[in-house]
Amino acid sequence: MVERQHHYAVTVEWIGNTGQGTVDYKSYDRTHRITAEDKPDIIGSADPAFRGDSAYWNPEDLLVAALSACHKLWYLHLCADAGITVTSYRDEATGLMEEDGDGGQFVHVVLRPQVTVSSEADRDRAEELHAAASRRCFIRNSVSFAVEHAPKISVEQAQARSTAPPGSSKEPERNRR
Repeated sequence: MVERQHHYAVTVEWIGNTGQGTVDYKSYDRTHRITAEDKPDIIGSADPAFRGDSAYWNPEDLLVAALSACHKLWYLHLCADAGITVTSYRDEATGLMEEDGDGGQFVHVVLRPQVTVSSEADRDRAEELHAAASRRCFIRNSVSFAVEHAPKISVEQAQARSTAPPGSSKEPERNRR
């Protein structure tokens, strides 16, 4: 039974017509603009392997980013609910797409979140919550390929605080002659 529905609307507009349209495969630029109400535009292109511009996001990048961001959002939610204080989160996610004669498909994505928590006592539970985040991620549940997570959890180190005024040396003064 569906409890709620969420609707999303975006516009993708091709802005790569070089003046000839699509007279042949090499005649046009793959650049497009992605827009949605009240959000900044995203300029996109195809992967350079498909004559795209590497300076812009491509659909494959955005799919991997969507999986990573969705996992992060669920993970932070679950940590907050569990009383675990996360102080930093960075994911270096990768995806593998394979081509065949009829197109291609993603076959694998690996999320590699590097998470810092504030307490050593939370380290094990913080690692366990990645599995729960994966199960709850809407984007992950919408794809048919493997999405794995290989988290690294570290504990925040206490920052040494200096009482010296800004710009002064932390080293003791040496005898001057």
